Amino acid sequence: MTIILAVVLLILAVWSLFIGVLDVDVSELLRGDAETWRIFLISRLPRLCAILCTGVGMSVAGLIMQQLCMNKFVSPTTGATISSAQFGILVALLFMPSSSLWGRAVFAFICATLGTWAFVWFIQHIQFKDTVMVPLVGIMFGNVISGVTNYFAYKYEMTQALSTWLVGHFNMVLRGRYEIVYLVVPLVILAFIFANHFNIVGMGKDFSQNLGVHYNFVLFMGLTIAAMITAAIVVVVGSISYIGLIVPNLVAMFKGDKIRGTLVDTALFGSVFVLVCDMIGRVVIFPYELPIELIIGILGSLIFVVMLIYRLNHGRKAIRLGAAHSGSRAAAISVGKEGDAK
Repeated sequence: MTIILAVVLLILAVWSLFIGVLDVDVSELLRGDAETWRIFLISRLPRLCAILCTGVGMSVAGLIMQQLCMNKFVSPTTGATISSAQFGILVALLFMPSSSLWGRAVFAFICATLGTWAFVWFIQHIQFKDTVMVPLVGIMFGNVISGVTNYFAYKYEMTQALSTWLVGHFNMVLRGRYEIVYLVVPLVILAFIFANHFNIVGMGKDFSQNLGVHYNFVLFMGLTIAAMITAAIVVVVGSISYIGLIVPNLVAMFKGDKIRGTLVDTALFGSVFVLVCDMIGRVVIFPYELPIELIIGILGSLIFVVMLIYRLNHGRKAIRLGAAHSGSRAAAISVGKEGDAK
């Protein structure tokens, strides 16, 4: 599966370099045409790098959050991470209007991390939580943060400036304006190094302490990695939903839930998914371009509903099987007691 995903990604990546309003011909590149090479190096190649980093980063961030929160429906979208990053960008625009992209990224990192920590702290103090309730709480928490963000944006007339980060798109990715997404690479490597620790923490606090793993430290380190990955992508590309939610779930259906065994496949499949959606957005109404958030939103919503129904039905079957097993065991015990009485 890993080899297949890598080959598919390589083919799509090369293909995507030659899709766009401006024609980029292989023959012109080989001839050394200056204008063609300028388009290729300033626009097409940076866009491809941003797409790959987005797919890898959001997928890995979702995988980490799902493992640490022990819930398959937690992601940067349903964990208020994206909303918190957008709030951080607004704070930077309000208090440091002349700040660079890196300055806004710092505010986005801080707010995304704090928002993700607050969400996890909140769900840990909920006594009764099931598979569906946790992401619903995250969605409501994210909507509250988005509401506050929109309020201050309207109050200080910053809606137009903030709109760039509300809808994800790659048409503004150019050389010199996207390099922040390269932070995804060391963060993903760090996630791979601590993958076994994330697996242990995902099994619960008592289990982690029995194995000598510092539960709170690993938990907050993993959440910080996921938040920083998300913030780096939001600052450059904008809000892109569902990638961290559906990609880890689809890969887990074939590869299981162990992070170290699925991290590479999750990263590759996330890149393929984002690249395909971007190519669809570029050709569906050519020569115009649709934001990738629109394409991913449509496909992601449909896949999310299917996964939700599948998880609920799977959970009900497990409960019924468990009840049947308990009933048969109780019956066997009663028969044994009756035989002893006789």
